Amino acid sequence: MSDVPLAIGIDFGGTSVKIGVLYRSNIIDEAPRIDTQEFEEATPLIERIHQTIEELRSKHPKISAIGVGMPGFVDFPTGLVHRLTNVKGWVNIHLKRQLGGLCALPVTVENDANCMAYAEWKRGAGRGINHLVALTLGTGVGGAIIIDGRMVRGSNYAAGELGQTSIDYRGPAGAYGNRGSLEDYIGNHQIAEMAVKAYAAAGKEIALADCEPSDLAKAATKDDKVAIAVWDEIAEKLASALMNCCWLLNPEAIIIGGGVANAGALLFDPLNKYLRNQLSGPFKDDLQILPARFGNEAGIIGAATLALEEAGYNIDD
Repeated sequence: MSDVPLAIGIDFGGTSVKIGVLYRSNIIDEAPRIDTQEFEEATPLIERIHQTIEELRSKHPKISAIGVGMPGFVDFPTGLVHRLTNVKGWVNIHLKRQLGGLCALPVTVENDANCMAYAEWKRGAGRGINHLVALTLGTGVGGAIIIDGRMVRGSNYAAGELGQTSIDYRGPAGAYGNRGSLEDYIGNHQIAEMAVKAYAAAGKEIALADCEPSDLAKAATKDDKVAIAVWDEIAEKLASALMNCCWLLNPEAIIIGGGVANAGALLFDPLNKYLRNQLSGPFKDDLQILPARFGNEAGIIGAATLALEEAGYNIDD
């Protein structure tokens, strides 16, 4: 371990902040989570994060970089967080500058979906693949793109938001005014609503709280026809968005993570069918649809891995 640098990865969520120490592909230490809702402003929360980092550094003095994954738009070079919708006081926060000044270590700040993709690309299911699309399916739908072995960030570092791409130009208006966005059809809450309606049409009343993706997966494995049909519809909607990605980007692989992807074959089998039926030879012959290797730890792993690479360290195992 002495020849391999350690890094801290920070997975900043709407309800909590997870902070861990990465060695190669493994989180070797993790601090207690920080509840974001306890803080009214950004500065006290940043100071609390700094305190936690110093506690970890006291146990792991060879920590060489810090990476942060944020659930919002980030100016990658400067580490400016434009706005967080679910955490108070986070508007135009220069996180890289503030945290770097407190810790006196290189700090990298990136969008959380990009961190998930980075973890899978560098250390997970996408290792060795130079053209890939990564998705995380949960409360929302996050995405990231790797082309020619480089993260695609766009002119304002906001590229890859696949959850906001449209699968119905006359669909409902989303949070940003865009109509028919993928996220508004297969986010966790939308899936539950879809299932409630499907059960009602089949003559069965079921509570919204009992139609989470994990509930539907359990029901489908017990040959519940309604649940199986719901998973088929989820796959068809997801395939519509990914079909566009394939025609536009021609990736080698699509990596899918997040809680919805835990359904396994219930999602991946119909997804493969629907997607490949809408693609021709060069777009589908070598295309891989892969489950993500990492689960909830992907944010920490990706943020820490990116931080090491940005700091100039060789991260190849």
